[in-house]
Amino acid sequence: MAVVSLKPSKPKPKPTRLYEVWKGNNKFLCGGRLVLGHDASSLFLTSFLIGCPAITFCVRMFFHTIKGGNPLYGYPVLIGGAILTILAFTFLFLTSARDPGIIPRKAPGEEAFDLNTPSMRWIDNRNFSAKLPKVKDVKVNGHTVKVKFCETCLLFRPPRASHCSICNNCVQKFDHHCPWVGQCIGLRNYPFFILFISSSTLLCIYVFTFSWVNLRQRKGTLWHNMSHDVISVVLIVYCFICVWFVGGLTVFHLYLISTNQTTYENFRYRYDKKENPHTKGLLSNFKEISCSKIPSSLVNFRALVTEEGAPGVTSDLERSLISSKQKMDAEMGGKYGKDGNMLMPSMLNDLDCNSIDDHLKKKAGEKEAAFDIFVPTNQELKYSQQKSPKGASTAQYKEKR
Repeated sequence: MAVVSLKPSKPKPKPTRLYEVWKGNNKFLCGGRLVLGHDASSLFLTSFLIGCPAITFCVRMFFHTIKGGNPLYGYPVLIGGAILTILAFTFLFLTSARDPGIIPRKAPGEEAFDLNTPSMRWIDNRNFSAKLPKVKDVKVNGHTVKVKFCETCLLFRPPRASHCSICNNCVQKFDHHCPWVGQCIGLRNYPFFILFISSSTLLCIYVFTFSWVNLRQRKGTLWHNMSHDVISVVLIVYCFICVWFVGGLTVFHLYLISTNQTTYENFRYRYDKKENPHTKGLLSNFKEISCSKIPSSLVNFRALVTEEGAPGVTSDLERSLISSKQKMDAEMGGKYGKDGNMLMPSMLNDLDCNSIDDHLKKKAGEKEAAFDIFVPTNQELKYSQQKSPKGASTAQYKEKR
């Protein structure tokens, strides 16, 4: 006779797109095709600061030309301004709406927690160790470079990668997080960022120059022309101020490219004062940025995944490991961060427990040889109460035995 189980079967997890369950702070558009940063709303301000003066200049040139201006001068200047404006917005879009080089927290089909890695050995009760590896050495162009373990993404970052606290992602060749484009600047969008700030600088210089020419073309004194062409005066002042910021940023990044540094490396490691392991010479450094193919994204945000197996999403195994880890650490008085990772005391970072374990094992062996530890069971206690004299203790009963 067949046995029918009345226990309801567990429903299969419904597949979903990876971007819908992504653990980072990114914002996605067009079904995960466009990857924006956490503060993507700043794009509205940036677009206004670029588009308002640029469009005003183009409209100004158009009406100036149709109202009797020289068409051989007006239309070419108008077209040049329109082209630079379109380029600036195009490079802004390519910088802010693409994956900057996000490193996945775990490979598809693999658990984020790997019990075989040294960083997770302390979870196993059978092999508790406080010696947690924080860095490891790798070779880059013959130089030894230290790479750090990311406690949030649970991986050793590749050389030149860093974790962005705003977007909550590790990014390849992390340069900085730009609030003006609302996105991290990394390996996959750095060339477009350079083109964006360069085209914006050229646009500022272009509008400043031809607004000044428009004033000088008018008949009369300069002060008279300024009073009758307020728009050109405002554009001159605005572009003069902006070119110092965006132009200075462009010059700074040209210096970084020439020395093959990132902004993060320049401020943190100060390669101008010590040897840079990444530089390949002036021409090769510029060639690396301008001629190298942009690598493919490491994360397919449109991939169909289950919520438990999605990279960066806590699975049942991870929850059980975290729960056991927190329970064990609660008895030790440990503390935890917001991401659920244990914050080990600084004095335990370099503590090697192997010698301590050996010493404790040696002591335990000596005690076993010296003492016969008697632990009565429930049955023996019941027997002792029945057979032993009233008021006699278990120790006395053991002595009689």
